[in-house]
Amino acid sequence: MADSSVYRRRRDIFLSHLGEYAAIIPAAELVTHHADCEYPFRQNSDFWYLTGFDEPNAVALFLPHKPKGEQYVLFVLPKESAAEVWTGFRWGTKGVLDNFDVDISHPLNELPNLLPHYLKGAEGIAFRVGKHPSLEPLVLKTWSEHLQKLPRSGFAPLSMIAPCPILHDLRLRKDVFEIERMRIASEISAEGHEIVRGFARPGMNERDLQAQIEKYFLEKGTRGPAYGSIVASGDNACVLHYTANNSDIRDGELVLIDAGCSLGDYYNGDITRTFPANGKFSVEQKALYEITLKAQEAAIRCVRPGGNAENVHMTALKHLVEGLIDIGLLVGEVDSIIEQEAYSHLYMHRTGHWLGLDVHDVGAYRLGDYHMKLEPGMVLTVEPGIYISDRLAVPEGQPEIDERWKGIGIRIEDDVLVTKDSVEVLSSSAAKNVIDLEN
Repeated sequence: MADSSVYRRRRDIFLSHLGEYAAIIPAAELVTHHADCEYPFRQNSDFWYLTGFDEPNAVALFLPHKPKGEQYVLFVLPKESAAEVWTGFRWGTKGVLDNFDVDISHPLNELPNLLPHYLKGAEGIAFRVGKHPSLEPLVLKTWSEHLQKLPRSGFAPLSMIAPCPILHDLRLRKDVFEIERMRIASEISAEGHEIVRGFARPGMNERDLQAQIEKYFLEKGTRGPAYGSIVASGDNACVLHYTANNSDIRDGELVLIDAGCSLGDYYNGDITRTFPANGKFSVEQKALYEITLKAQEAAIRCVRPGGNAENVHMTALKHLVEGLIDIGLLVGEVDSIIEQEAYSHLYMHRTGHWLGLDVHDVGAYRLGDYHMKLEPGMVLTVEPGIYISDRLAVPEGQPEIDERWKGIGIRIEDDVLVTKDSVEVLSSSAAKNVIDLEN
């Protein structure tokens, strides 16, 4: 876990990018699961990135227009023994002052009265409209009142911007601390995949494998799975977001597991491996697996400073299409098939995404007409796949699929760090070569 200097450095950079705008960054709120039962709390990633504070309903103000020592203000739930009996420990205002490097703290219920004071003198407001329904009316009301006083006061925050472009650009480029945390998250995730592959056998239920890998994540001291684990055997693997995880695993089927852990400070792993349940690929399974692996390895080689995620995707896509032509599941010229998307019944998603505090992490992929260039410190997944089923119609001009191919779903996903010279595959300890997957 980070010490306070990590968050202080982030806040200093954020404040320097705000100009004279006052930023309002809310924490997450508790979310009802059903009746009066709530989901386990998960902090808002932007709020966490700047504060390291893991309680709900807090509001952080970042005020570059104020003097030093008054630029970071945190409103929190107060210490309240009766509430803590039910929902657990709270830091309260004194606790955050003593432990979270806060300039000023207030009880949350004082926000309506104090927000006008803290926004006074700001050139504008940085607040994400449309995402925080309980806080937004107060922010808009306060802004409107400042604007109404403009003729008399001569100064008011005149405009509102979203803080997301600033924050998400910072979060896209991981610092040394973050990179080490992501190494750990990927390593634990990879270890879990190796353990569950050694445990799996025909006759088990998908849930048995889910329980095994998530048990390992918890044993290693993580928060548990970073997202709903996908454990998909046979044709279930052709459902991209399959999470039922309740089918029996039959002899001769492949098992696709898409799972990763989330550390205590929310850094995530995200790995997919596909392997034969009985330890031996069929001819068809092996052919498709080797195409997918070749595409993934080629795409990883494209991850380098100065490259871009679009090139990574297109490289994987070309290798997939070439391989599928070679085995007769596609016909035609590679470029024409790609242009017409005549492959999309067999491969229907992008080849990766940014990874960090969110599994599908923030950050732009394009800047207008230009693709975002890869830089050292960026982390992305590389995950091509092939999915063969009757769920999507075969495009005109492409061959009907022989029954022997149907029900095979394959995806191979690694977590890849862009380094100064090349890449580091953070999840490399999870085996993926055919010789390692067969026994």
